[in-house]
Amino acid sequence: MDISEGPSAPATTVRGVPDVLVATDADWIAAEVDAALAGPDQRVVRVRHGRDVRPAVAASPPDLVVLDLQIGNMGGMATCLDLRLEEGAGRIDRVPVLMLLDRSADVFLAQRAEADGWLIKPIDAFRLRRAATALMADGTYVEGVPDKSPALPAPRPG
Repeated sequence: MDISEGPSAPATTVRGVPDVLVATDADWIAAEVDAALAGPDQRVVRVRHGRDVRPAVAASPPDLVVLDLQIGNMGGMATCLDLRLEEGAGRIDRVPVLMLLDRSADVFLAQRAEADGWLIKPIDAFRLRRAATALMADGTYVEGVPDKSPALPAPRPG
């Protein structure tokens, strides 16, 4: 379902079925997310502009928001920051956000935007389902983060 007509087009909810809101202007990304997540137990709704995410979340809070980093208007980082600011002000409820990143260097942007998880493109159905399941269970799912464990010193010869 596409609600890109604008903020005045509210998403309808189906009781007991998790709702996923995807924001992307790329048809192939929308198709991949829909193929991976839509089904009898989940419903995927799409908006094409970052500016339409907040009104859609306010009208019918989804169980997960999937943001493409490169949305032509108000990109994924700005959209995620907008959601977090509105949540902080108490105007909308907190929703988990999964960002779809273009490269591992974009992890910094996802962290700064306070995304709950992220995937690095190309995406595949298995990783997308794992990430969505983790985030909807109040967890996280991240890729491209180097191991933070302290390195052990190399043994000294001899």
